[in-house]
Amino acid sequence: MCDDSLSNQIRQYAERMSEDAPSALAGLFDLTAQRLVRFSITITRNQHDAEDAVQAALMSAVARPAMLTNAQEPWHYLLRMVRNESLIVLRKKRRWTLGLGIGDLLAYRAADGLEQEDMHREVLKALRSIPLEQRQVVVLKIWEELTFQEIAEVLECSLQTAASRFRYAIQKLAPKLVSLRGESVRDG
Repeated sequence: MCDDSLSNQIRQYAERMSEDAPSALAGLFDLTAQRLVRFSITITRNQHDAEDAVQAALMSAVARPAMLTNAQEPWHYLLRMVRNESLIVLRKKRRWTLGLGIGDLLAYRAADGLEQEDMHREVLKALRSIPLEQRQVVVLKIWEELTFQEIAEVLECSLQTAASRFRYAIQKLAPKLVSLRGESVRDG
């Protein structure tokens, strides 16, 4: 994934939004929504709350498109916006309930079969078992293919902190996921 290209596309949509082009928001949504919701779920642990956070972030971008246009890395800035909105949703939600699930994530990922769906569930279950800070780094590193420097910028932490969170997360996840790797090798 070339983040420069994604950032440039986001910047172009933001420029069009500032020119009052109605299709710009739809284009930005189509380009980023699935990835933003996936990232937001790592924080909110709930599909609907993640969608609300993404919607709030995109509405902020519509209200002030210059935030994205002027950002050095619009994609990273948009990720930060979604992270902040997700934390707001999570704080509000915690007032009312605890222990939300992350099961709806699979709705945004096409499953090739029952086995793949089960594997996704097990991976998500393992992700839920690690701290939020580590979960965010894993999603940004593996699914979004960001460098540790880019992750540090998005999460507003040091490069060393991002790298160590990833290392600790992998150490915790490895024993939980080793059985999945064995099953997929046997099946294949």
